Amino acid sequence: MEQYKVTGMSCAACSARVEKAVSKVDGVTSCSVSLLTNSMGVEGTASPQAVMAAVEAAGYGAARKTDAAEHKGTSAAAEEDMLADKDTPVLKRRLISSLVFLLVLMYFSMGHMMWGWPVPAVLAEDHVSMGLLQLLLTVIIMVINQKFFVSGFKGLIHRAPNMDTLVALGAGASFVYSTYALFAMSNAHVRGDMDAVMGYMHEFYFESAAMILTLITLGKMLEAYSKGKTTDALKNLMKLAPKTAAVIRDGEEVEVSIEQVRNGDIFVVRPGENIPVDGVVIEGSSAVNESALTGESIPADKEQGDAVSAATLNQSGYLKCEATRVGQDTTFSQIIQMVSDAAATKAPIAKIADKVSGVFVPAVITIAVITFIIWMLVGESFGFSLSRAISVLVISCPCALGLATPVAIMVGNGMGAKHGILFKTAVSLEETGKMQTVVLDKTGTITSGEPKVTDIVPADGVEERWLLQMAYSLEKKSEHPLARAVFQKAEEAQLKASEVSEFKALPGNGLSAVLDGVPLVGGSLKFISEQAGVTDEMEEKAKQLAEEGKTPLLFAVDGKLSGIIAVADVIKEDSPQAVRELQNMGIHVVMLTGDNERTAKAIGIQAGVDEVIAGVLPEGKESVIRSLKQKGKTAMVGDGINDAPALTRADMGIAIGAGTDIAIDAADVVLMKSRLSDVPAAIRLSRATLRNIHQNLFWAFFYNIIGIPLAAGVWIPVFGWELNPMFGAAAMSLSSFCVVTNALRLNFFNIRNASKDKKIKVKIKEEPVMKKTMKIEGMMCGHCEARVKKVLEALPEVDQAEVSHEAGTAVVTLHGEISDDVLKKTVEDQDYKVISIE
Repeated sequence: MEQYKVTGMSCAACSARVEKAVSKVDGVTSCSVSLLTNSMGVEGTASPQAVMAAVEAAGYGAARKTDAAEHKGTSAAAEEDMLADKDTPVLKRRLISSLVFLLVLMYFSMGHMMWGWPVPAVLAEDHVSMGLLQLLLTVIIMVINQKFFVSGFKGLIHRAPNMDTLVALGAGASFVYSTYALFAMSNAHVRGDMDAVMGYMHEFYFESAAMILTLITLGKMLEAYSKGKTTDALKNLMKLAPKTAAVIRDGEEVEVSIEQVRNGDIFVVRPGENIPVDGVVIEGSSAVNESALTGESIPADKEQGDAVSAATLNQSGYLKCEATRVGQDTTFSQIIQMVSDAAATKAPIAKIADKVSGVFVPAVITIAVITFIIWMLVGESFGFSLSRAISVLVISCPCALGLATPVAIMVGNGMGAKHGILFKTAVSLEETGKMQTVVLDKTGTITSGEPKVTDIVPADGVEERWLLQMAYSLEKKSEHPLARAVFQKAEEAQLKASEVSEFKALPGNGLSAVLDGVPLVGGSLKFISEQAGVTDEMEEKAKQLAEEGKTPLLFAVDGKLSGIIAVADVIKEDSPQAVRELQNMGIHVVMLTGDNERTAKAIGIQAGVDEVIAGVLPEGKESVIRSLKQKGKTAMVGDGINDAPALTRADMGIAIGAGTDIAIDAADVVLMKSRLSDVPAAIRLSRATLRNIHQNLFWAFFYNIIGIPLAAGVWIPVFGWELNPMFGAAAMSLSSFCVVTNALRLNFFNIRNASKDKKIKVKIKEEPVMKKTMKIEGMMCGHCEARVKKVLEALPEVDQAEVSHEAGTAVVTLHGEISDDVLKKTVEDQDYKVISIE
């Protein structure tokens, strides 16, 4: 996606105009314009020059964000500059200047005329001079706020009227009619018709024109200030971007700007300094605060070989690191880019407001003209009719419609980034809360992904510590993950391994070695049973541990069983709670794994999931997701390369932050903390954001539906309700401010609080489940089973296939209709023979 900075937009009608113009450019496949950040995201093959030319032809300005990034040096610095609140100070100066002259104008126009406040005698007696003074003061205020007129009439010229057009027409009409009344008064004065002179005094609307401009400027300033607040979380994150780095050049430590750091450079970080770029520690150890990236407040210990990330804080020790990713390739810069991309995309719900905004201003101008004509036809004065038309123009507010969605999206994104939850697009932020099924990968998602010792069962007469010591001595030379779990446990117990000789790894069985002339063996129950005597009690214990999803490792010394050490991939501490929270939200939770049924069910019971689908190959995961999607909106949570197809296939892919780059690239949402509890938090935040958008849209539509008829004078014959144009301008100013302020309430939303989750059960479309048993000849081993299972589960209608070469059967679970011929052909294409299908 190519991003651009767009200038000159004042309301939703402007953003709709730009979007429409760019979408017509050849080669543009999609275009999304954000009024909140004045940015535009464009996808397709169109050249930047063509895109910018289209924006300029529509009456606005555009520049590529990459140009600003090159100028600033880093994407974080460029984004920070682009998100800086440059409007509020300008609008504040305009407002103060306008107020000074407005107060003087109001003193003469209303203070003197209505309440008799004293004025110089020359003005008190000369009504024409009083009118001229009001005209001059109004002109000064119009010049101060000339941007409304420049933008408004430019929109009319380009046949794309916007909010500024409404303001310019309203204030302009008041000024023009008042000027006409002033000339008419002067003529009456020359004729000596003092009654007419006094009558024209009441036809002056100079103060209305000036008040409209001033109040709208006030509203714009409040809106700009509030809009600036919506990006606070992101701007605070950007401020952490380091500006310099201490690198080693020619054996000397020198300080260089962050742009000069290259991959492979050696840099040093002292306590209290931010890490400048992504790298690997080559010397030293320290505690690093990574809350800027993950939201995790507890510092992470770093030592030689550990990875460090830009913008994290070195808290205690001295670190020497090698740069691995610099500039826009760092994790920090990618996070900034990800949040920026999300701001540049549009949520589906925003399309409703966009369609309305596209026709809103022309419709309001039409209503104002009709209002004027109708009041004139019923016999009201020109001044009264004009006042009603001006009220219609200045009370209507397309900005409220245009800001309703993007401000909530931006605040929601900022809240997510602050807590380590990154939504890549506005669509992902809106849609995540609508999920009906959440599928969780087992390894690395529900579980830690690292095997750990869970049980130590010594044989009779053997001490637990001695058993662990012997196992440590044997396993230390092995590179197997289960061996690492054993020596990690031993190191925690502060044991030291004895030196063994004649070490041998026996694939599929275990290990053997000699310690001080005594043979040591370790491995599976079957292998150890052949090497040493295993009592019925210990054999039963080993089988029980296996039933619990653990891997029992048996050890024997000099032909005698020493005991069992069980190893398992343990579930994360927060996994059961996260699953319960998802279920309380009415979400169906499924665990999906390639592990065997026994292990999977044991983990599933511990985690408390609703359904376990086991023994699924990587390509089979994608097929399972495809099947679940037919029952309802489905999210997939995973971390590995094998999860990437499923993450892409799901309605919403959620990647664990500690997972592979491929998984993160394939996902729509990234959980930087790698905690499963962030899945319900992400859904909770999405639902709160969508709720806030609905509130904003309701207010925006309700305000205009109520305000425009009131301004037009619909209720004057019934209730006598009449709206002064100045009050209309005040209402318009506050409407956008209310929408933005409501969105800011999201900053106080607690994404971890599960107490207010709605406990409603989402209805999942239940498909008729059907099973067919196939009798198959020719399967000889486990490889044959896997082959038949793979091809059957690749069929879209097949949920699962349980294949046994011993029984010569394949039990196929279906969620849709499929002919026996297709099943038969699928298997026989693999050189097996199908005898029957029942």
